[in-house]
Amino acid sequence: MLSSLLDGLGILGTSPEMLALFVGFGLVVGVLFGFFGMGGSFLVTPALLMLDYPAPVAVGSGMAFVFGTAVIATLKHHDLGQVDYKLGVIMITGTTIGIEAGRASVYYLESLGLAGGIISVAYVVLLGGVGAMVTRDALKGDGGGSVDHEAADQDLSEYEIPDIAKRIQRTVRIPPMVTLRGDVRVSAWVITAVAFATGLLSGFLGVGGGFIRMPAMIYAIGVPVPVAVGTDLFEIVFSGGLGSYLYGQGGGVNLGIVAPLLFGSALGARIGSAATAVVDADGIKIYFGGMLLIGAVAVGIGEVGSYLGNPTLELLGLVLVIGAAVVVAFAILYTTIASLRETRRRATTAAD
Repeated sequence: MLSSLLDGLGILGTSPEMLALFVGFGLVVGVLFGFFGMGGSFLVTPALLMLDYPAPVAVGSGMAFVFGTAVIATLKHHDLGQVDYKLGVIMITGTTIGIEAGRASVYYLESLGLAGGIISVAYVVLLGGVGAMVTRDALKGDGGGSVDHEAADQDLSEYEIPDIAKRIQRTVRIPPMVTLRGDVRVSAWVITAVAFATGLLSGFLGVGGGFIRMPAMIYAIGVPVPVAVGTDLFEIVFSGGLGSYLYGQGGGVNLGIVAPLLFGSALGARIGSAATAVVDADGIKIYFGGMLLIGAVAVGIGEVGSYLGNPTLELLGLVLVIGAAVVVAFAILYTTIASLRETRRRATTAAD
């Protein structure tokens, strides 16, 4: 119904307009991806659902988008030495099984006519929960809600393992035990369990799982933050690629959606990655948490509108999803420009 309303407004009535929308949205999501190290499919899939795309197409196209963006970022983190390939290969096993289970669940629910609603509810819970956690940590100012982009300059052995990860390492000693980068020793079964859970979410929701898997690698496995980010992206290349292939076999990947999204994201990811060199991520955390919270509200409003057959509520939900991403992306760009100007001003003052 939302698509009909948009067609009536002349917003998405022609192919060029749809192309421009996806390129622009991909650019915005790419900036967020490059800066926060997360793929942004948690924004893309709900937006596609609210544009009345079938659930398998929304999820499958989101997976394909994740695959493309992850390839771009993994190459950068490889150059920085932040990818633990041993950890990544082990996680691929559990992720593969989890994705297949999640994909089968989507198609089963779709046959019952329940997929769109259940996926939207799951998004509300996940976005709201993670958003609340990030926002709380940002307001507390304890540095726990986002990636510290200066962390890569530290030696991996200097990172403190979270208490919960220490307890898991002491409790779960089931062979085989694996030694990871940063002198972390953990059971391979712990890694596989984390991979399966996040793979299940990837296959069910069409997300790369980064906004859940990265904290899981830090707090459940105990790897250093830079390694968690880089290895997470490396693993997303495989989970996104596998998910895209499986959904593509069922006609769930729409290249007319994925191609323009990736075109915009390729540029946006470079901008976001460059911003990490000059922007203090702690200053942006609260915007990111707020974006997730608004995203949860937006998906909820869109789903209520769909249930009630109210196109105005559906449109409001879509506007909130896109608006939240745009606001945070511009906040990153503004802070980047301001930081560059301040650095130049100080250099000029020192020269005088």
